[in-house]
Amino acid sequence: MICLPTDEDSLYAALLARDAAYEGSAYVGVITTGIFCRLTCPARKPKRENVRFYATRDRAKAAGFRACQRCRPLDSGLPRPASVETLREQVLAASDQDWSAAQLKRLGYDPSTVRRAFQRVYGMSFTQFVRTHRLGNALSQLNKGGSVIDAQLDAGYESASGFRDAVTRLIGAAPAQGRTRDMLSAQWLETPLGPMLAVADETGLHLLEFADRVALPGELERLNRRVGSVCFAPHPLLTALAETLAAYFAGRSAAFDLPFAAIGSAFYQQVWAELRRIPAGVTISYKVLAERIGRPTAMRAVAQANGANPIAILVPCHRVIGADGKLVGYGGKLWRKRWLLNHERHFAPPPDLETETHDFLPGLR
Repeated sequence: MICLPTDEDSLYAALLARDAAYEGSAYVGVITTGIFCRLTCPARKPKRENVRFYATRDRAKAAGFRACQRCRPLDSGLPRPASVETLREQVLAASDQDWSAAQLKRLGYDPSTVRRAFQRVYGMSFTQFVRTHRLGNALSQLNKGGSVIDAQLDAGYESASGFRDAVTRLIGAAPAQGRTRDMLSAQWLETPLGPMLAVADETGLHLLEFADRVALPGELERLNRRVGSVCFAPHPLLTALAETLAAYFAGRSAAFDLPFAAIGSAFYQQVWAELRRIPAGVTISYKVLAERIGRPTAMRAVAQANGANPIAILVPCHRVIGADGKLVGYGGKLWRKRWLLNHERHFAPPPDLETETHDFLPGLR
């Protein structure tokens, strides 16, 4: 049985700790204010005797509570500072604008607050976010035959050596070599669980990871080294991916029929192909996964392949759990794994399907 503690003492402790593991599965109503919140709400914490906990937003509303304006529990996505949303859109629209600390202050933002907010949401500072997009645009220019000096200036680098070093770190090749390398298109995708980075080309999807995954820099380095230069640019497959994820998070469809690039060893590809056969709403153990690929004694190798999966959600490694029903080993963080499994309950196949299934979160109020 996979479940979070739902006694009120545990829920109150989670409220004090702003525990994201309960995101979408538990809400708190505050009697003294008449509002209800996510457990991650940054507002001042109420006293223990002044709270009531609910399993759904509808139950909290039915009890007479109204939605908090700080954590916005009625929104489908995770709460994030308005400054991040506004600045992100402005950077995408005009990344060549002056985004210095002085300019941020003129726009009414505190640079240190912006830096920390982008670090939390995207795993990089605001300055790094801007430079990443500028370098992506510069690489696109080089790939289209543009000059190195034009790309350098458009990326905001006065020093040719600084531009060369930055591009080299990003793609593993000097700027002039960028013209001869295969190009991979990258795009940030917003989801209820936070931003994800997607990378694709004509052969299929190469990467789909949450922005804060520790392994993400290494995965990008691998792509740059083995496949081609990664730059932020539109691509039809990324557009289709955004639509697929939107349908999935809205609960309309869990059908993932997008093409995948041939990455990983033959064994890894065998494991990942089997993962894609696990229906939404179903979980299996590593032991069962190993048996299904005809390698019943290779559970450790199967677990390693599961952890190396570079395409989150669509190659559903989150549907593999421990033999005792516990959540184990998810690079996107265990609270996201729990959220995904809870979300997929209404996609579950008929109960006569011969596979392991588990419940995830008992009801609260």
